[in-house]
Amino acid sequence: MAVQVQEAAVPVKVKEEWNGLQVGQPAPKWHMQGITPEGKFQEFSLKDMKGKWVVMFFYPLDFTPVCQTEVDGFKNLYDEFKKLNTEVFGVSTDSVYSHKAWIEAKHGGKLPYTLLSDITREVGRDYGVLMEEKGFSLRGAFIIDPNGVLQWQVVHSLNIGRSTDEVLRVIQALQSGGVCGVNWKPGQKHLA
Repeated sequence: MAVQVQEAAVPVKVKEEWNGLQVGQPAPKWHMQGITPEGKFQEFSLKDMKGKWVVMFFYPLDFTPVCQTEVDGFKNLYDEFKKLNTEVFGVSTDSVYSHKAWIEAKHGGKLPYTLLSDITREVGRDYGVLMEEKGFSLRGAFIIDPNGVLQWQVVHSLNIGRSTDEVLRVIQALQSGGVCGVNWKPGQKHLA
């Protein structure tokens, strides 16, 4: 039986102390088990990603409607992320076995990127997205550069899927080497 997530604006209890996560600072280290595009269980860590850009997108739970659209959105743009030397990871508090069942049931048995299991909830806590009282994460997206530095983050309510086009555009802007104005796209001039 699938757990139902109420995907509506949810009042979130904010922690009294700040977790210290800040753009321009080293991203919190992580180590999680995941399911690879080949359907195998494997250990992954941020340390192993040195030299690559990393997109980590947290979602509440497998088998929920908005999460399905986001996972498919990253799947549809995966080749564009790969061209930018970017590894994409979906992260939830579900087990790797749940991930595998979800991929088989809802994604045609295959995804081109890895889904990671934050079953201990430590990574979601470190990245400031874990809703402790519910036991799962808000929707958060993080871009980490090849040196392990957090370059972009966005966290929002459960009822809104993120724009995968915007995540791709931000990586393109970060890699462009210039100062990019609002809605900048590749091929446009930099401000400086």
